[in-house]
Amino acid sequence: MGLWYRRNGEVITLTLHVQPGAKRSEIAGLHGEALKIRLAAPPIDGRANEALLKYVGGLFDVPLRQVELKQGGQSRHKVVAITGSWVAPESLLTDK
Repeated sequence: MGLWYRRNGEVITLTLHVQPGAKRSEIAGLHGEALKIRLAAPPIDGRANEALLKYVGGLFDVPLRQVELKQGGQSRHKVVAITGSWVAPESLLTDK
């Protein structure tokens, strides 16, 4: 099990390092003990956070209401909780 996520019942908690303003949204591998995500949205008026939650929801195949930003609203280092997904977090790191 990686240090960048925890599963507690049906809640998956991710530790993320987010890089806003990228060309496209994508997973960029691990960054220390966090999953690095490049995000196409700019870090303006909360747009990057909103885009991040939608992106993570898509990765885990859950609606936006089941994805919650727990920590890091103004930071690149964020903690996000996903409820009710059966997607294995480690599957996000499969070689492309």
